[in-house]
Amino acid sequence: MQFINRLGARSARLAYSFSILALTASLAACGSPATTEGDVAADAGAAGDGVAGEIQIDGSSTVFPISEAMAEEFQIANPGTQVTVGVSGSGGGFKKFCAGETDISNASRPIKDEEVALCDEAGIDFYEVPLAYDGLTVVVSQDNDWAECLTIDQLNTAWSPDSEGSVTSWDQVDPSFPGEDLALYGPGADSGTFDYFTDEVNGEEGATRGDYTASEDDNVIVTGVQNASGGMGYLGYAYYEENSDSLKSVAVENEAGDCVSPEPDTIADGSYNPMSRPLFFYVKKEAYDSKPEVAAFVDYNLDPANGELVQEAGYITLPDADLAASKAIIDDGKLGKDPS
Repeated sequence: MQFINRLGARSARLAYSFSILALTASLAACGSPATTEGDVAADAGAAGDGVAGEIQIDGSSTVFPISEAMAEEFQIANPGTQVTVGVSGSGGGFKKFCAGETDISNASRPIKDEEVALCDEAGIDFYEVPLAYDGLTVVVSQDNDWAECLTIDQLNTAWSPDSEGSVTSWDQVDPSFPGEDLALYGPGADSGTFDYFTDEVNGEEGATRGDYTASEDDNVIVTGVQNASGGMGYLGYAYYEENSDSLKSVAVENEAGDCVSPEPDTIADGSYNPMSRPLFFYVKKEAYDSKPEVAAFVDYNLDPANGELVQEAGYITLPDADLAASKAIIDDGKLGKDPS
């Protein structure tokens, strides 16, 4: 199956995503000061000592572990707050956000133009804030002893819309692989991970075969691949790391022709391309301005002292300079998509 060459388009997409980050420090410097759980809770006072009220968050399942960890510690330090974190996928989160139902929308991809239009129609101004790095991870069963590294062409063969009903075994992905049945599991269409993967692998956002098991719940993907010897799926790095004792990650051939496995260092330095990506949260300007608890929670997420919570959630912290650049988006009033 012929793979459409779109290196130029991919490079443009990556340039957009990473330009948002306003990088002023090396990606390799993605460390943050070591803190204990108690230290993190104690430091919360710097981002809202004594605030109270409700904060509504929804969106990406990929970003969910970060918000969940931040919310737990933030509420310990600010017991008058109630932070509710929902999971309806990046697309589902934007629908709620642009309908005025949430204060913050988590996303594993940038907001789409049509979603911006929905927010504009509703009079909702927002900040687009980079939060962390992720490495979208291709996973297979522990029984799989043949797929150590896959090329984008091979992934395209497995996941292309043209493969529906015709590519059903691993030896069709590569003749050197066994004739094991190919069982595919992945995110549903509301997922930012789905959008990112289909764009990078199939050359068009949303273009994929329809005969795979789709779910907005990453745990369904994990369970499916675990229980199928010929299973393959893709999800955020945190969900792989959490289940690394029962899943195998597959290295992906990068644009330099090297097989690179998803690891914190390779995600941070960009060598795990094209599967490295920034994660975002979108903050409603009105909520940030009028609800001290929302402003405090946002500041808490962007405090370098709390970077360990991002790491504990399985993701890669932004360098301190980039966290400062993210905070400056809000402080300088840079509203809307691509504020750089």
